[in-house]
Amino acid sequence: MNYAENILETIGNTPLVKMNKLTEELPCLVLSKYETFNPGNSVKDRMALQMILDAEADGRLKPGGTIIEGTSGNTGMGLALAAIVKGYKCIFVMSDKQSKEKMDILRAVGAEVVVCPTNVDPSDPRSYYSVSKRFGEETPNSWYVNQYDNPSNCKAHFQSTGPEIWEQTKGKVTHFVVGVGTGGTISGVGSYLKMKAREAGTTVKVWGIDTYGSVFKKYHETGIFDENEIYPYITEGIGEDILPKNVNFDVIDGFTKVTDKDAAIYTQKLAKEEGMFLGNSAGAAIKGLLQLKEHFTKDDVVVVLFHDHGSRYVGKMFNDDWMKEKGFIES
Repeated sequence: MNYAENILETIGNTPLVKMNKLTEELPCLVLSKYETFNPGNSVKDRMALQMILDAEADGRLKPGGTIIEGTSGNTGMGLALAAIVKGYKCIFVMSDKQSKEKMDILRAVGAEVVVCPTNVDPSDPRSYYSVSKRFGEETPNSWYVNQYDNPSNCKAHFQSTGPEIWEQTKGKVTHFVVGVGTGGTISGVGSYLKMKAREAGTTVKVWGIDTYGSVFKKYHETGIFDENEIYPYITEGIGEDILPKNVNFDVIDGFTKVTDKDAAIYTQKLAKEEGMFLGNSAGAAIKGLLQLKEHFTKDDVVVVLFHDHGSRYVGKMFNDDWMKEKGFIES
């Protein structure tokens, strides 16, 4: 009989799916790495499990402990699933711009959820960075995950997502495109693909999708952390007002920024034109890929990674009243 011992054994080995209608204007083959097939419906299941395994191995996470993390939702879901199987409690700190669905889903899998204001400086004691760190210091027998700086985040993608893409494309991948938040996915996958390409005598270009209000693109291009780049934005799951240690800028060839409006509209387009019911960062990723059109030729194989599932955004990007309220659609 063929079965998994528990839900964690179903993480990874997600399919590559060809893009069709939305990429008709591009000369190349575009394949999506479809991460919603993970049990928690996002790419974050991979790194959540890896971070827990590594913390168990070196004693940071002890039996019966409490896992504490600041999350936009998906990492929390991955951590919660692993915590259920392994017998841990979870406290997750979220910013108030995240969808209600994400908060409800985390509570549904037994986590305690604390909500903090979005529009405050990262160093502000009310920020979700500060609150989660404080909980980690104050809660007995707890482990503060810190996905932004935790090297196990990158490691997960170097060991699983990258090898899967290389194998699934038979080493023919020429470009990897993905939204950047903590940096673990782009840095881990990008490092692996570039290593394999060097060994094969080929090249792989790695492109990050950023959002307006985030510091990544300008920092990559100038080396300047410009606080004037930082302002509130609506797009979820990508962009930062800090520089996480997991973002390896040396692996990234370039960034393109996508507006909140375009990200939201293309999230709807993915569902209605490709049958791909995906999250907000997928809309940003596919629009960003289209903006990079001039970089692709007919012989290229471009892999774009889609992070999470549309069910997290039913009250936002898939709600026309919300879209009208934000000025993203008129009718």
